[in-house]
Amino acid sequence: MIGRLRGILAYKAPPWLLLDVNGVGYELEAPMSTFYDLPDLGREVVLFTHYAQKEDSVSLYGFLREGERRLFRDVQKVSGIGAKIALAVLSAVSVDEFARMVQAGDVTALTRIPGIGKKTAERMVLELRDRAVNFSGGGAPVSGAIGPDPVSEATVALQQLGYKPTEAARMARDANADGDDVATVIRKALQAALR
Repeated sequence: MIGRLRGILAYKAPPWLLLDVNGVGYELEAPMSTFYDLPDLGREVVLFTHYAQKEDSVSLYGFLREGERRLFRDVQKVSGIGAKIALAVLSAVSVDEFARMVQAGDVTALTRIPGIGKKTAERMVLELRDRAVNFSGGGAPVSGAIGPDPVSEATVALQQLGYKPTEAARMARDANADGDDVATVIRKALQAALR
């Protein structure tokens, strides 16, 4: 098992990043909650990881905080939920906000997360309510830009989170302001979608 990696951030474009660990490049998929706080390219970063092996593929997921990884794993224990929806949860809301929604039984707020319908939200509340008290965020943010064209990169990232191409493009355009980096555009677009 690969549980943690420390290396140089070589590439980042949501949802993918590449971490150079002593000359070996690890390609990881990460939620937007991690992307928001990644350092600049060429800087060292430590990521908690989750290794997933299926019949036809192997995937490695990266998280800046242990609480994010724990939530990623716990959400997938709910019947019918896989890695894609677990990443969408972490990209749409913080760990603490998700815990609050589950504890309050706020099915309406949960259905605003891409890929989560009413029945899935109800299952999440039912199956995760007891564990939600143990979800924990934390970690100090570290700023850093992700790429040169925030709107197009944000559009691609929003599509990876489950939004349709036209909807993702509209969300990114509406959220963009002069000087925003792609992480800011995505954050604003997801916050607007949850209203």
